[in-house]
Amino acid sequence: MWQSSSIANTDHAKAMRIERIITIVVISLVVVETVLVVMALVPAQVWSSLLPQSTTATLDGPFPPAVAPIITALLYLAPGVIGLLCRSWQRALLYATLPAWIGLGLFLVAATFRIGIFYLVGPDHVTTHVSMLELFALLGGMGWLARTVLKLS
Repeated sequence: MWQSSSIANTDHAKAMRIERIITIVVISLVVVETVLVVMALVPAQVWSSLLPQSTTATLDGPFPPAVAPIITALLYLAPGVIGLLCRSWQRALLYATLPAWIGLGLFLVAATFRIGIFYLVGPDHVTTHVSMLELFALLGGMGWLARTVLKLS
């Protein structure tokens, strides 16, 4: 009797450690994705003025051309991995779209200083921003669905 209780406690402790590691990975992915989204939303003119010695700053931002495809892949893969690691679809969608919400919010505040308050409600801008949120939500949802299909606990 005592031995089975000890095994159950060990299994519970192991499960809690795994859950803690998954939580740390999800938070880390959200932070990395947020940084990448914010950097991607910086206009090319800003990168070329900040990095005048770089010939590819207007195309690749602060990243060397060899690394730029990896950054693009991370922008698409991270929301799906975040969704895959979340147990509930609500968390999957929230955590997958959180970087887009933060990045777009910072971008819109910065754009307001330069262009004006009505930048946000311009028809072409609203469509672009909503499409970005939809993309991240879709990728996070697909990750969560993959988790459900694969029956990950």
